[in-house]
Amino acid sequence: MTDRRTFIRGAAAATLLRPGLAAAHVEAEPVVPTYDVPDEHLPQRVSIEHLDLRPDEIHVYPWEFALYWTLPDRQAIRYTVGVGRPGLYEEGEFHVGMKRRFPRWTPTPGMLRREPELYEKYRDGVPGGLENPLGARALYLFQPGRGDTLLRIHGTHLPETLARAVSNGCARLINDQIVDFYDRVPIGTRVVLHPQPSNFGVY
Repeated sequence: MTDRRTFIRGAAAATLLRPGLAAAHVEAEPVVPTYDVPDEHLPQRVSIEHLDLRPDEIHVYPWEFALYWTLPDRQAIRYTVGVGRPGLYEEGEFHVGMKRRFPRWTPTPGMLRREPELYEKYRDGVPGGLENPLGARALYLFQPGRGDTLLRIHGTHLPETLARAVSNGCARLINDQIVDFYDRVPIGTRVVLHPQPSNFGVY
């Protein structure tokens, strides 16, 4: 049986070594390292027999700090995530409207309004990179009639922020795990951010 560290490292390596990348005339991307996280924060293939979920969907359960990528036969890959702080987490149904590798990050109007002392200096944006707030990859969540909701599922280089309610509303995976996850998810995928319990606190 392949252990979970082999699973995620192999997936990340496969992404970096896809045929044709070396020959492409593009600027070299940063190499995504394998981050040291506790075993319980590594991706796990799990049974979801107790959940009535269709395959090929994303479900975020904030009280579990878990994101499930659903598979056939009542299986899923479970990723540990950081989620939005109370009052900033937004529940609802979305779809992946756009995907970006090493995306540029710009603070949202809400972030500039709430904490100008932190975000004003970044008003014009931050180039993509491993330590960019969106990390190595980002999935952009859209809704009909609203378009881009400014919510993201994205990477981070900060393992200590996993399994915590720390973000401005987005869900974050560690960078090497978002690389694996990103390649599994097509544009148009249904995303459900399940409700955050009323007594959910900051951890």
